[in-house]
Amino acid sequence: MNSSKLSRRHWLKKSALTVAGLAMMPQDIWAKAVEEAQLEGRPYLFGGSNTFNEFTPPLNYNDPKIEAILRANENPYGPPPLAAKAFQDNVFSGNRYAWSTLNNLINVISKKENVSRNQIIMAPGSSDLLEKVAMVLFQKGGNVISADPSYMSLMIVSQAVGGQWKAFKLLDDFQHDLDAMEAGIDADTKLVYICNPNNPSGSVTDAKRLREFCSRVSEKVPVFVDEAYIELSDNGIKDSMVSLISEGKDVMVARTFSKIHGMAGLRIGYLLGKEETLEKINKITRGGMGITGPSIMAATTSLEGEAFLQMSRTKIAEARAYTKAYLDRKGYASIPSQTNFMIFEIPMDGNSFLDKIYSKKVAVRSFKFWDKNWCRVSMGTMEEMAMFTNAMDEIFA
Repeated sequence: MNSSKLSRRHWLKKSALTVAGLAMMPQDIWAKAVEEAQLEGRPYLFGGSNTFNEFTPPLNYNDPKIEAILRANENPYGPPPLAAKAFQDNVFSGNRYAWSTLNNLINVISKKENVSRNQIIMAPGSSDLLEKVAMVLFQKGGNVISADPSYMSLMIVSQAVGGQWKAFKLLDDFQHDLDAMEAGIDADTKLVYICNPNNPSGSVTDAKRLREFCSRVSEKVPVFVDEAYIELSDNGIKDSMVSLISEGKDVMVARTFSKIHGMAGLRIGYLLGKEETLEKINKITRGGMGITGPSIMAATTSLEGEAFLQMSRTKIAEARAYTKAYLDRKGYASIPSQTNFMIFEIPMDGNSFLDKIYSKKVAVRSFKFWDKNWCRVSMGTMEEMAMFTNAMDEIFA
């Protein structure tokens, strides 16, 4: 057997294993990628892009001695106390399937988002939905259009099952280059992916222009808008694209309880979209089966309260202002953020930087794109942010 056939067999085996691994939670997928990259001595976690890569963290990335965990954009103040109580109260109902409580949550979301029940898919987190959409749409090839950089979950899975990624660099003001993205649509384009606010840049694209873009482009191909961080942005859900769904546009909007609601470990999110589009996804998945009853009750309770969400916005904004002031004072070029994280340029190779900052008991992420090295730091408590800035001072003394 020649080497090209062996190489192709290895690639197919690796792709199949990648897709099989998608049943894991997003953090588990990341952890598995870290383990494999470390064993293989690779500097980057995920392949498939010459323009955007994430550096592999050091061997102690999961060390329990890490004191400031600022790598996954989690809300350090959650879950909300009332939601946590609802979770605890429903643990003893764990011997029963949670279809009735899930149906109630779907009704609450239907009313909140002004869509019908048939336009909602529930899942254990929005990353699960990104990955399932990718598996459904790209089994027979095609390409997905997105920003460069952007959140890579959907693109990684698309490539694993046979699709291609067409990336378009963010504009100088860090908004999506909507004109270039629209011009890039071709006969093989099966989806346009928009993360707004964008991860890992933290930047926001103008809602009016984005709404016009989604309305127009969705007449050609489906548009997936990932709004994981929208509640943290200056205008909040007022800038959501969800109203386009009620207008009959082929737009999907994903939301999660992992960020503003502080439930990253409880795993719950949902997808809104055109009924005909969601039916394609429902053919291969029963998203509700992946959510625990206690998590459903916690999410329902969290939607009923605003005080915790407002407290989180305030404290996260304070941490962001503190971090921005520090970066400006020290001369680090950062991208303006409307999220619970910030990204900025670092004058050091990403792997070396991660080794140094993890040794200070601070965990962050490091990327390379636009031929520059970057650190992305999540907003923690003020004590955690002080640990981060102290570590930076020691590293770049």
